[in-house]
Amino acid sequence: MAEASPDRKAWLNETLRKRIVSMELAPGAVVDEVSISEEFGLSRPPVRELMRQLAAEGYLELEPNRPARVSAMNYQSLRGFFLAAPLIYVATTQLAAANATTQEIAQLKQIQRDFRQAIVEQDVANRVVHNDRFHLQIGSMAHNDYLMPSLRRLLIDHARLGMTFYRHSPSPEMQGVQDEAVDQHDRIIAAIERRDAQEAGELVRAHWELSRRRMADYALPEGLDIALT
Repeated sequence: MAEASPDRKAWLNETLRKRIVSMELAPGAVVDEVSISEEFGLSRPPVRELMRQLAAEGYLELEPNRPARVSAMNYQSLRGFFLAAPLIYVATTQLAAANATTQEIAQLKQIQRDFRQAIVEQDVANRVVHNDRFHLQIGSMAHNDYLMPSLRRLLIDHARLGMTFYRHSPSPEMQGVQDEAVDQHDRIIAAIERRDAQEAGELVRAHWELSRRRMADYALPEGLDIALT
């Protein structure tokens, strides 16, 4: 078995996270330690260590004497998600407007370019991944260690929900929604760059509402118009 080099572990870390948020690994799916070790050419101790880290961040669920599983999505977790999301997004974005460095804002702009390109290419997986990166970067720019764990956990389910409805929704309005999301990102960046915390908070609240409406439309579609006679 190959030595657990930093590059190999980083590759495993990035791959598992992407598989979970892209729904390649479904909620509740078993993540087999032995199979992962063989696939990535790592011994089991570094794999086990990474799984503990991912469990601490909310990607996995670990129980004694049971295999690791991808974090579930159920009624209780989704209710908590919808209640917490606007609070966390507004708080981190307002703090980012107050605390972000010039270099961090430049990194956010690059992520936005990647996000825009994924939409142009109609690449659903990368659209979701880059949206996740965008909001995680804003969280980093907030420079608040108390908010980051909550934001990380929130983004896992936001990405998984996004992957579900963007991949399967047949709505002809989807392109317009995506264009509006890109425009909102641009305006959020501009507000952060101007150090306007109030406007940044208002913009990200509207941005969240756009996502919330899309999730609600997917979960509660209109009934089919079928004659009952």
